[in-house]
Amino acid sequence: MGIFERYLSVWVALCIVAGVTLGAIAPGLFVTIAGLEVAHVNIPVAIFIWVMIYPMMVQVDFSALKDVGKKPKGILLTIVINWLIKPFTMALLGWLFFKVLFADWVHPETATEYIAGMILLGVAPCTAMVFVWSHLTQGDANYTLVQVSLNDVIMIFAFAPITAFLLGVSDVSVPWNTLIFSVVLYVLIPLLAGVLTRQILAKNKNNWRVDQLTAQLKPFSVVGLLATVVLLFGFQAQTILTNPAAIIVIAIPLLIQTYGIFALAYFSAKAMRLPHNIAAPACMIATSNFFELAVAVAISLFGLQSGAALATVVGVLVEVPVMLSLVALANGTKHWFDSPAENK
Repeated sequence: MGIFERYLSVWVALCIVAGVTLGAIAPGLFVTIAGLEVAHVNIPVAIFIWVMIYPMMVQVDFSALKDVGKKPKGILLTIVINWLIKPFTMALLGWLFFKVLFADWVHPETATEYIAGMILLGVAPCTAMVFVWSHLTQGDANYTLVQVSLNDVIMIFAFAPITAFLLGVSDVSVPWNTLIFSVVLYVLIPLLAGVLTRQILAKNKNNWRVDQLTAQLKPFSVVGLLATVVLLFGFQAQTILTNPAAIIVIAIPLLIQTYGIFALAYFSAKAMRLPHNIAAPACMIATSNFFELAVAVAISLFGLQSGAALATVVGVLVEVPVMLSLVALANGTKHWFDSPAENK
């Protein structure tokens, strides 16, 4: 794991401080940036997120999908968790905390936006950081590649309808055109661009060229993520300064969701007698989030200054330390599982 991934929470925290400080000192600058929109899409943020997502999409190899049937139980586990359980438990926790437990502390409109942000995180399974978690748990690299590729295909078709359904249940008005446009802009187009790039670079199976490109692009990806965080918290500066407890309030249900989903996936993997090198990455895929997508869609649907955008960025803040703790847990319980020699 590189210095960026290892200390991601530190960099994000520093950018939060920078964003809030700049937002308080120069609010006019952020008002100007907020006005740079086309079809509800903020152009500077869209550019930063594209820079962030594209290197990740280059790593996706759809030729790996031919191996889907080789380890079906692990793939079935993550599909069920990602698409049939996780989004709905996230929505339920959001409702429980912001409409019931924290109802007296959070304005109803803000509470609804927080729930929306949590839903967007819950419906966006991880794409890139999963490769890091899989490596740290000595997971089957080929399996991880298959799972990520399959998840991206499912996401193209399932993200919009599940998101619209859960937002509708949460009394959020859903502009379908904006939601579909966001999926095309932040999933389909970057994914196609990544696939095309990979095909060009990996001719004659020269995958080292793909690895070389992603290594060269990683600094730009870092800049995209951190610049987005600075902008988001710059827009949220006044809200945060008057209500700093908002970050803690959002983090509590996110932490419960993350640890709860991992526990469900991990014990299910043990019950299914999956080998550890399949179980560990399967559970990491089921637990972590594609926070870049969630942030982008939150901005497009609700705006840069919304509670939904704030909730998705808090997801970035808590994800890495939580996932590192789960990596340690998975490695420490390796003896619970059968030999990784074969998937029974």
